[in-house]
Parts: sequence; structure tokens; C-alpha cells
Amino acid sequence: MKATLEKLSREAGFGAYAYLNLQAETQTAISNYDVEWQQRYFEKSYALIDPVVRNARDQLEAFAWSNEASLRMSKERRNFYGEAGEFGIRSGITIPIKTGFGRMAMLTLASEEADFAIGQALNPVLAAAAVAQLHSRLDGLGAKPTHHTPIRMKSDELTCLRWSAEGKSMKAIAIIENTTYANVAFFLRNAKSALGATSLPQATAMAKEFGLI
Repeated sequence: MKATLEKLSREAGFGAYAYLNLQAETQTAISNYDVEWQQRYFEKSYALIDPVVRNARDQLEAFAWSNEASLRMSKERRNFYGEAGEFGIRSGITIPIKTGFGRMAMLTLASEEADFAIGQALNPVLAAAAVAQLHSRLDGLGAKPTHHTPIRMKSDELTCLRWSAEGKSMKAIAIIENTTYANVAFFLRNAKSALGATSLPQATAMAKEFGLI
């Protein structure tokens, strides 16, 4: 799938692609962007300030963009686009879709030429349909992300989350791990917070998706 995405991107005249899946406070990516840029993007939580992601959330419709500077741009936006430009990301077409349960995904085709994407013909309906099929295929394959939001959890938190995923109650986990109910509740609360989840079932599902348990 990754090789096909890269091939299609280049055939369309773009140099790179990025498929971004957003859920709760976490994001995963399948991309051929420079590895250093991907690491920086996730370590610095750039999805929170990325103008392209913001536009995708607001519009939920395919759009073209360019990082050409203008007087109306905020300093934050200029700095972000400047960093992206260092890695050859200067314009692109982004196609966002809703994927259900409050989640969304988006495919971006990027070019190193600042004026390339704006001039491309774009059919929003066909684009959304294509990305929906891509999302379904990647989800079905269980494709491994190239990068994802850093998730830092202690071993006790992961252990309790694993037991919870196995259907054990907090009381049962406390007995199994020879600890207190209060400790188990504390560890699971921290695990939910680290994942940006609002419930325990959501946290266990996300932990499985990320390969943490």
C-alpha cells in the first residue's frame, strides 16, 4: 500500500504523501515524508498548530494549499510553513473525511513547488470517495503507522490496561497484581490520560491499535 501511494503521488506530479488519522488527542501517520520531519512533527505536537489540519477540521472538504508567506499570516503559521519548507513541503492537496465515532482521516499530496498544488484540478466528491476507500483498506490491513503521537506510560499502567483488555475488573486486577484497588484505578486513570481517551474501553482499543498491549 505504501509503495502504491508513493507511485500514485509521483504520477500525479507530487513528491510525497501523508495519510493522517486523528482520534481523541492522538494521531497516527503513514507517510513518505522525511523521517526527521515526521519525528519533529509528532514530538512537538505540530498537529495542534498545523494550518492544513485546522482547515481540514473546519472544512471537511478537499482543498489545495500553499505555504507562500503573506502579511496576513501569523508568526506561528509562518514558522511552521518555514520548517515544512525545509523538508520540501511547500504546497499540496489535502482530502479530509470523517471516519466515524468522532474520528477523521486526511490524505495530503505534497509538492516542493509553492505554486504547484493551487493549479491542479480537483473534484472534492471523487477525492473524498477515493480517500474513504483508502482508509477502509488501510484499516482492514492493520497497516503499521510510520509515526504516531508519543505515548508515555509506565509499566504498571500498561499491565493494568492489558488486564482490563482481557476483561478483568479493577478489583480482580488488584488481586492478580497484589496491589490495592486504589492503585489500579490510579494506573488506569493515568493510562487514559496518556492516550487522550475518555473511557477505559476506548483506552484499551487505542492501546491495541498502537501495539502497546
